[in-house]
Amino acid sequence: MTTGRTLTFGRTAYPLVLPSVRDPRLHVAAVIITVHVLGQLGLDFEVSVPQVLAAILTCALLEVGITFAKSRAFVWPASAMLTGSGVALILRFAGTPADDPWSFHGWYVFAAIAGLSLLSKYVIRYRGNHVFNPSNIGLVVAFVLLGSSVVEPLDFWWAPLNAWLIAAYAVILVGGLLITRRLHLLELAAAFWLTLAAGLGILSASGHCMTAQWAFAPVCGFDFWQVIVTSPEVLIFLFFMITDPKTVPAGRVARIAFGILVGVASTLLMAPQTDEFGAKVGLLSGLVLVSMARPIVERFLPEARTAGDDIRLFVRQLVGGGGLRRATRLVAGIASVVVLGAAVVAAGAPARGLVPAGGADVVDGVPPVRPSTLPRITVRDEVTDWDHELAGPELDAIVLTLIENLDLESQALLRRDPSILAAVDHGDRLAEMEQRLQVAAATGRTTIARYDIDALDVSLINPFGVQSGLSLGFTGTGTVTTETYDANGEIVERQSAPFELTFAMRRATGARWLTVGVLPAEAD
Repeated sequence: MTTGRTLTFGRTAYPLVLPSVRDPRLHVAAVIITVHVLGQLGLDFEVSVPQVLAAILTCALLEVGITFAKSRAFVWPASAMLTGSGVALILRFAGTPADDPWSFHGWYVFAAIAGLSLLSKYVIRYRGNHVFNPSNIGLVVAFVLLGSSVVEPLDFWWAPLNAWLIAAYAVILVGGLLITRRLHLLELAAAFWLTLAAGLGILSASGHCMTAQWAFAPVCGFDFWQVIVTSPEVLIFLFFMITDPKTVPAGRVARIAFGILVGVASTLLMAPQTDEFGAKVGLLSGLVLVSMARPIVERFLPEARTAGDDIRLFVRQLVGGGGLRRATRLVAGIASVVVLGAAVVAAGAPARGLVPAGGADVVDGVPPVRPSTLPRITVRDEVTDWDHELAGPELDAIVLTLIENLDLESQALLRRDPSILAAVDHGDRLAEMEQRLQVAAATGRTTIARYDIDALDVSLINPFGVQSGLSLGFTGTGTVTTETYDANGEIVERQSAPFELTFAMRRATGARWLTVGVLPAEAD
């Protein structure tokens, strides 16, 4: 910081402290702001300029006020503005228009979360320093308390590998490497990334899957591992959130241990999560937990600037000693790795049931729909921009599957066969149809819908407002015939009416396109 300047109000002059161009916080800010700009211009970040400014300005004003009250000086709020920009980079508010960069929608949410994040460093302190990275603790608390229907984190996967994404990778990697190297935190960042990559490798090999709003099917196995470890969002986490000099141990050995522990904690917290929202919150929460344990880490490892704070010396001490002592430590080390690996696999059990087997035999028994009966299909540019193959024969095949799914729903109700529903529906639609099946069984009266679709308009939708899976939305118009059958299978009522509905479809189990929702047309 540079001093020697003043601001005068009335007859009183107050010191004005401005940042130095060598201040690493300015360099971090330059990287984060550049990513914000790339996100607005080419990466389609669903965050508006007013939302970003609300977070940054709230933190800046709070910091200026607090430091003035303490020192009677005006100090440039470099750290506070980093907190605000970090919150705005990761936070997303449900309902923000994707095509309006100047929307004020939910700006107060960004201001509130960023402000509370900043205040945490003045309230939660240990031995004169704040315990948590402010943006990290603020985001985790917001996600846990508000839930995925209100807020969600930035996606792990930002965009196809285009010029904009390459530019973002270059900015993050070059800026991150230079800054962490200058602050002597590169070893901490590397320790975290290698640990996370190893832990998620074990998790992926066990058959782990998660759903994400940028994928029609669950992301499983190697694809899951690759997406996470190469995610630009994870790189931002390791370069600019974990490596906060004020919230990590001072010693070199302790910093490496800190990075390893964050990697272990994040992996264990991500393991049971079945969707991207949970996985991202698990990643961020790993840092919160290990930050709470930082005093313990520092207590049992060499202090900074002491003879013992040398990596090579520390490793030699760990593996040194006589033959028996060395063998004992080797066995203990191997056992620890095995136990941690087993813990990761056990913790990931809930996420290994996303891709159930079976159901193909039910679908195979349905007479195929003739392509000549296909309705008129229009495709929005967003669909072909996302995947140019979602047009022509491939899209025709998905439409045929939709028509088959609707027919099979009717057969499932008439036959009282829930296995048919499980083969063609998923999520909310499956729950809805199973409820209708229970009502039919209880009352003896079964109502089915037969759709005669004239036209379909195809778009991309996230029908349930959370990071639980991208869907194709087929907004259809035509005629629906509702038939009611009695317990003997005789039709007792038939009515026809025009309809306009959006059928949401996704490869929710990784194979067949399933119907995940039938929504009013305006919901898309």
